[in-house]
Amino acid sequence: MLPKARCPSAVSELTSEPAANRSLERNRLYWQCRRGMLELDALLLGFLDRRYDQLDDAGRAAFERLLSCPDPLLLDYLMARTIPIDKDVADVVNAIRSAVEP
Repeated sequence: MLPKARCPSAVSELTSEPAANRSLERNRLYWQCRRGMLELDALLLGFLDRRYDQLDDAGRAAFERLLSCPDPLLLDYLMARTIPIDKDVADVVNAIRSAVEP
């Protein structure tokens, strides 16, 4: 069984925002997805481009919590070496992994 781990909580600023603020949110998330590690950049930016808009508010908040994790833990989550304790974050991790699987 894989070990479970928790990343630090992030306060989500996501609410029902006007469309103009969605662009600002997207830009902020883009830069948070740029981690400087090729594998993480490819997974996170690919998910942001292809699937992020399909998330509901709870999924978007979970994605932000995921982005608050340190890179080594984030890589462990996305490579399925560790399972997030937070079920919503685990669901987002699975969505990211399925978005890039052939």
